Amino acid sequence: MLDASHSLYIGRFAPSPTGPLHLGSLYTALASFLDARSQQGQWRLRIDDLDTPRNIAGASDNILKTLERFGLEWDGPVDYQSQHLAEYQAALRCLSDQGYIYPCACSRKTLAAASHSGVYPGICRDRFVPDSCPHALRVKTDHQAIAFIDLLQGPQRQDLATQHGDFVLQRKEGIIAYTFAVVVDDARQCISHVVRGADLLDETPKHVYLQQLLNLPTPRYLHIPLLVDQQGQKLSKQTRAAPVEATNPALVVFQLLQWLKQHPPAPLQQAPLSELLAWAVSHWQADRLPKTAAIALP
Repeated sequence: MLDASHSLYIGRFAPSPTGPLHLGSLYTALASFLDARSQQGQWRLRIDDLDTPRNIAGASDNILKTLERFGLEWDGPVDYQSQHLAEYQAALRCLSDQGYIYPCACSRKTLAAASHSGVYPGICRDRFVPDSCPHALRVKTDHQAIAFIDLLQGPQRQDLATQHGDFVLQRKEGIIAYTFAVVVDDARQCISHVVRGADLLDETPKHVYLQQLLNLPTPRYLHIPLLVDQQGQKLSKQTRAAPVEATNPALVVFQLLQWLKQHPPAPLQQAPLSELLAWAVSHWQADRLPKTAAIALP
């Protein structure tokens, strides 16, 4: 794809290969792409393929072809999480050496009985769990406030111990949790700006906390409203959102620009995709995005 050169702005799109792209995914990809290109930045592509039980054969290639079909060209080689397992383990050892993580052998039944709020009550924090016992790895949290300023949603602040408790970094089956992997990934790829869905806004303080523990830089975050169906459900593979229709990419991009509140001129509805994207890059205004959590499709 495009040659990667040094840039102050480095963004990324990181889909999971659990199926084809749907409108919600393409909507996020387009916003991320336009935010990067409007600032003469790089836009990198990462395939988040650590959750192997959910991966679907051929999905990664399908995602790449769909992005190309819609003119969303990325910089540098595609990055695959599965090629960086040693890096996640090195980061876990770093946290372990500092005494920040511990094994947790709690079953789902135990967790459900211990807490109805979803906040982990620290059952295994001071309990000895032998290596031979199946266990997850949790990171210790405390009552320090984790704060950051989202470029769209404004100031955010959380007490992780109260709102989440000690959270999982590696699952019992050995799979690295998204919350941990994304921190290592963004640092590896030198990501400076993250544009993603508002459903991850609540997770971001966890990412900032881990960045602090690992002495990693914190990117600037911009969480955009989700596209939801008429029942208020997020467009996702879990809700069986249809694959994006690629027979007329320019028409789809025009509609996405409308949902992103970029107000493309009506004549561009008939323009070639390259012309439409060029207009979108030069006219991108992130502050036009609504500060709502979701946008309902008609």
